[in-house]
Amino acid sequence: MDTSKEQNRNDRRGRRPPVSDTQKRRGQNRTKRPPAGLGEKEKGNAGKLEIVPLGGLGEIGKNMTAFSYEDNMMIIDCGMSFPDDEMFGIDVVIPDFKYVVENASRLKGLVVTHGHEDHIGGIPYLLKQVRVPIYGTRLTLGLIENKLREHGIKGDLRRIEAGDKFRMGCFRVETIRATHSVADSLALAVDTPAGRIFHSGDFKLDYTPIDGDPMDFQKLAAIGAKGIDLMMCDSTNSERKGFTKSEKSIGPIFESIFADTNSRIIIATFASNIHRVQTIINTAVKFRRKVALSGRSMLNVMDLATELGYMSIPPGTIVDLADINNIPDKKLVLITTGSQGEPMSALSRMAASEHRNVKIKKGDRVILSSSPIPGNEKTVSSIVNSLLELGAEVIYSDLMDIHVSGHASSEEIKLLISLLKPKNYMPVHGEYRHLYRNSMIAEDLGMHQKNIFIARNGDVLSMKDGYVSKTGRRVPADPVFVDGLGVGDIGAMVLKDRKQLSEAGLIIVAATVDTASGFLISDVDIISRGFTYEKENGDILAEASAIAGKVISDHEKRGFKDLPALRSELKSELRKYISIKTKRNPVILTVIMEA
Repeated sequence: MDTSKEQNRNDRRGRRPPVSDTQKRRGQNRTKRPPAGLGEKEKGNAGKLEIVPLGGLGEIGKNMTAFSYEDNMMIIDCGMSFPDDEMFGIDVVIPDFKYVVENASRLKGLVVTHGHEDHIGGIPYLLKQVRVPIYGTRLTLGLIENKLREHGIKGDLRRIEAGDKFRMGCFRVETIRATHSVADSLALAVDTPAGRIFHSGDFKLDYTPIDGDPMDFQKLAAIGAKGIDLMMCDSTNSERKGFTKSEKSIGPIFESIFADTNSRIIIATFASNIHRVQTIINTAVKFRRKVALSGRSMLNVMDLATELGYMSIPPGTIVDLADINNIPDKKLVLITTGSQGEPMSALSRMAASEHRNVKIKKGDRVILSSSPIPGNEKTVSSIVNSLLELGAEVIYSDLMDIHVSGHASSEEIKLLISLLKPKNYMPVHGEYRHLYRNSMIAEDLGMHQKNIFIARNGDVLSMKDGYVSKTGRRVPADPVFVDGLGVGDIGAMVLKDRKQLSEAGLIIVAATVDTASGFLISDVDIISRGFTYEKENGDILAEASAIAGKVISDHEKRGFKDLPALRSELKSELRKYISIKTKRNPVILTVIMEA
């Protein structure tokens, strides 16, 4: 056995790395220095901080993390996610707020890092259960206010800017300008009595952003020099090598697409990516095309961004969607929602030939300026197929680089870790594979596994004097399903039934009995929906009716003394017959009415 290799492995996996002279001078040896950010009075009385992720771990979406210290609690982000294909009838998915509601008296504030749905979409549902001040930048608060207005509620919205410092109870928060695919994004440094936390929010290191304001590297280096006890870092693109391209790289690509066509151009992108939309509008102006907007969220965000000064649109550029048929194809660009194939989005309605104002025609150049969010690949592919069948030319990410991500790739994550030099590391914002790969990046930079924490939603982590550990405790953090006006009243069993209904249909057995006399007083009816076409398979239903009739007849002989047993036996016998005959398992309902 190679003992030197084994010793190296043990050093890498289990032992704390030696403390350099530079680290000693800066006080980075955590066994000796007090927690970052503590005043003299607090040093001797530092308690435990609990870090509770309620969403965003092991998934893309519904990001939310709570921090609790004694009688203080703060939250970072409160998002939602969209349902996957197995969540039949579900509109959106939000975090479980039970832990927050139970500790509402301790809640000091909610800080929002940026205005994407997976970070703000859960706020209206939270505010219906608790009152909490919400801190965010101008654009972020504008987007939140729009959402609250849709829900008919008001919030205590408090504006902050990059570089601000403010308190929420015992928490001292410092905001750092970040670059992402929506303007006004923030990273956060949070001083607590138990240590200092850095939360990256969603970010990438774009050195040439459209708005000219790159991430504040000086501030990051200064924060790192003070010491970070726990770094929580975006994991979305951790599997990608190298650096994420700058948003500016998209401009020349759009120009090349515009230059070689006289067809109508339709571009689907995220409404919140106002820099992308600005680039499209600038390109349209350069090529003397008018611009029409489609999709409620696109219209709302453009109005808000223009009002707040984040966008500049030359007068006469925007035309009403209802007037597009009066404009030659070579003079028109349509910017729309639906780049992720959302079922009710404008692009989806165009692809289904159901849009009121836009009919896809042969020669249209349709551009999907996005990459499918994990889980949306099939839906986006279906939209592409439908558009192609209608005669459109479709350009999407597999064919051309018409989208750049807003998330950091592996080299950018390495750079941020190197700037901050955290003692503990917690990957956030991603599926498990993203969290795992992010943890490996930190380990490759020399961080020990025992200082890296891959957690699940609901896990409770503890920090005291800069030391972080998993407590082994959990709080409720299962997804909460929103179906129409119902919030949380749809559970796993209901979804299972809906799935079964969608796959095998429904059979209803109905009969009326007189329990007083013990006689059946109606015929046995069998009704099916989504199971089989009765005219072609009437013999199956007839046989099923005969089986049901025999079961009911046997119970009639006993005077219908045990109706629950009758219902159970009907289901059992019919399920066996249907399974043998069809190899399917429909939902079977028994309706035994008592006269």
